[in-house]
Amino acid sequence: MKNLTSKRILCVILAIITIMTFPCSIISAEKAEKKEPQLCEVLIEASGGVVIYGLNEEAPVAVGTMAKLMTILLTAEQIEAGKLSVDDKLKTSQYANSMQGAQIWLMPGEEITVDELLKGVIIGNANDASVVLAEKVSGSEEKFVQLMNRRASELGMKNTIFTNCNGYYDDDRQISTAADIAKLCAELAKHKVLKEYLTCWRDFVRGGETELVNANEIVKSYKGIAGFKAGYTENSGYCVAAGAERDGVMYISVVLGCSDKGDSFTEATRLMGTGFSGYTVFVPELPKDIPLYVPVKKGMTRQAAVECGEVRSVVLPNGAAGSVSAAVIMPEYVYAPVNKGDKIGEVHFMRNNKMMFAVDIVATESAESMNLKNAIGIILKKLLTF
Repeated sequence: MKNLTSKRILCVILAIITIMTFPCSIISAEKAEKKEPQLCEVLIEASGGVVIYGLNEEAPVAVGTMAKLMTILLTAEQIEAGKLSVDDKLKTSQYANSMQGAQIWLMPGEEITVDELLKGVIIGNANDASVVLAEKVSGSEEKFVQLMNRRASELGMKNTIFTNCNGYYDDDRQISTAADIAKLCAELAKHKVLKEYLTCWRDFVRGGETELVNANEIVKSYKGIAGFKAGYTENSGYCVAAGAERDGVMYISVVLGCSDKGDSFTEATRLMGTGFSGYTVFVPELPKDIPLYVPVKKGMTRQAAVECGEVRSVVLPNGAAGSVSAAVIMPEYVYAPVNKGDKIGEVHFMRNNKMMFAVDIVATESAESMNLKNAIGIILKKLLTF
């Protein structure tokens, strides 16, 4: 009987130990399953969007507060469209006041200018300021998010999903790619109204009462800096989007999922430096044998004037400009009718036997078809003028 009692006591003790350690085992398993952010990088030339270097640049990953870049863009577009002014005062809603994380501590009903809100979002990474701007632009954050995703689609950001205007919440659901963020930054760089905010390292709002310090340390000293953003969340890791312009050429680097803050800045500046030191941006010359006209058969006129479209810039390693060639691809003649704007041919720009891009050759005037009615008209006109 004594042995039986001892066994029962031992079983109870083992059961208690198992129960106490089981939750810890679950937590350990969850920690083991948690994946570290994936490192993704890209370097582009801003005007043409040419990717010079990429590492996992098309991989959809969490981007956290980098979502604010779209909030900034949509606000800038409202300003430049005349629908909003930096001097306008906006009222803080209860919902905006409820935002957690980085903020400028806006109180319900508090009025603050768009100028200070932009400083709050861009320099201070403020979640509450982001909501105030979103509600002004679209009436509600929900409608603003729809606008964010629509604009992303228009910019060719194919692997981007926005779920809120600040990126602080839904950190595992709000995703993008290094390539998509670079496209967004290239669009931001077009808006002069943002330049002063994006390149500012330290500023104040509320008459100097609230200090703001930019997390993007690159803006402090990098030559030709155009700004953009740095941020961190647990899912996204350290993220940096930076751009700089020198001698009319802008390079944009994006680093996502970095495990170290300092390394993210070092890598972003290294990538931009690679662009400035190792590559040349130039516009290839059109071939001299592009005809001014194309012969037209069975038309009211024997030929139609043509012209070549605009040639875009290309980015090549230093010293490689001489390897670019161009060839005119155009028929000996075309049949009427020809309409103004019709594509007649192409100019192919090649390098190392590979086509880099093509430019359309189009008709700049129309040529009607020759039919019985038109033929009679021509004969009558000649008879009357004989």
